[in-house]
Amino acid sequence: MMRKANSCDADSLKLLAKLLTEFRDARDWKQFHTQKDLVMALAIEAAELQERMLWKSEGQLDEALDDPEQREYLADEMADVLGYLLLLADRTGIDLGQALRRKVEKNAVKYPVERVKGDSRKYDQY
Repeated sequence: MMRKANSCDADSLKLLAKLLTEFRDARDWKQFHTQKDLVMALAIEAAELQERMLWKSEGQLDEALDDPEQREYLADEMADVLGYLLLLADRTGIDLGQALRRKVEKNAVKYPVERVKGDSRKYDQY
């Protein structure tokens, strides 16, 4: 059975979105936040995360997390990704909490535990 997110989780996401949209609106930046540009910004920020991890082993990445400067960089880039995703959700009117719950429910059907546990293959490969 899937655990449901409590209202605090959904409220936290909404509060973060409100914080971000207030920041954006105070600077009159909404005019620049088209769907296309938000998606591009999201992809660029995600690529910055990828770049930092390229050619490093899992052990090297774990070690980097022990370095406060590296950890802060990772946190900043992750925050950028989340920020652009929240702005895109605001622009499109999509409730991310609801969308994620629906997606997990769909994936639970595609990937039943008894069939896929410990197996990383895509649903159409088993």
